[in-house]
Amino acid sequence: MIYSLLRRDWIGRIRLALTLFGLPYTVCTPGARPAISCSYSHNFRTSQTLGPISTSFCNLYTTGVQTMPSSSAPHVKSRCPQYPGSKINRFLVPDDKVGWSQNWPQYKPLSYTDPLVEKKPVWADPEIGSFSPKFNTVDGAVDRTSFEGSYKMEKQKPLNPRGRTGVTGRGLLGRWGPNHAADPIVTRWKVDAKGGKTLHSVSKRPVLQFVSIKRKDCGEWAVPGGMVDAGEQVSITLQREFSEEALNSLVITPSEKAKISDRITKLFKSPGFQVYKGYVDDPRNTDNAWMETVAVNFHDDSGNSVSELPLQAGDDAGEVQWVDVDSSFPLYASHSHFLELVAKERKAHW
Repeated sequence: MIYSLLRRDWIGRIRLALTLFGLPYTVCTPGARPAISCSYSHNFRTSQTLGPISTSFCNLYTTGVQTMPSSSAPHVKSRCPQYPGSKINRFLVPDDKVGWSQNWPQYKPLSYTDPLVEKKPVWADPEIGSFSPKFNTVDGAVDRTSFEGSYKMEKQKPLNPRGRTGVTGRGLLGRWGPNHAADPIVTRWKVDAKGGKTLHSVSKRPVLQFVSIKRKDCGEWAVPGGMVDAGEQVSITLQREFSEEALNSLVITPSEKAKISDRITKLFKSPGFQVYKGYVDDPRNTDNAWMETVAVNFHDDSGNSVSELPLQAGDDAGEVQWVDVDSSFPLYASHSHFLELVAKERKAHW
């Protein structure tokens, strides 16, 4: 027990130090695959500042549960020295030069857009100049508004509301400006053979479990999630991404899909806890394109809806399973912070 606490402390200190310098880190945990973290993470703010998101059937609420600070801190992952999936080195941006208000004539970042994005898939914008997008508004079927408020423009291109990243263009992102995602966090209580809540041996609090997927791209365990399609309600995205990644709804038969549809819809119509809504500190971000997300917790309190459904990995997931919510379990990027907030909200073990 003492060893575990000491180990967790020095891991946290190492992670903090490396993150402050914008460096990737690898931490080995018994029974878990080492994960290189140059993956995205969120800067948190208090949930009282978050308004309700547009939804067709989701009933969301926020609480005063304390979140991680702070939206005013400079993004770190967005300044990773090398842009992911490429050989492009970012123009190094020190903390005091991140904000656009800082005059910096020497700033000469490279422009990079991934070849896949340049092939103009349906989810990507064309180049600026070949079309005339309407920024800071809903542009046809594409929502170009930001949770951060109105963003500035320069040379007809949107500017990242959190400041410089060391590279321009769109990189791996499809949209100029905000690229919206949604992360459904589905939980249940861990129960014993008699159906009673399992209490943690140390904290004496009930243990939550959540649906976790193992990502194919990096091998890390994560919360299911994905991009909001053009014209799609965030509430639909939350349900779709969970169904595709955790229940493999893309390949199951129509009869099987019908059997699970009612339970899934019932859960996602229940009041959801809005864990986070805002800018994502993601290594794919550029000066002109960035990630934003809405993370929502849907809790199967009685254990008789999705808890009884067979989980099956699909889409971007390599594996899927119910995992105990615990601070010692390594998760992709800042998903562990999401689970910490959920545990606090549910008065569960963390």
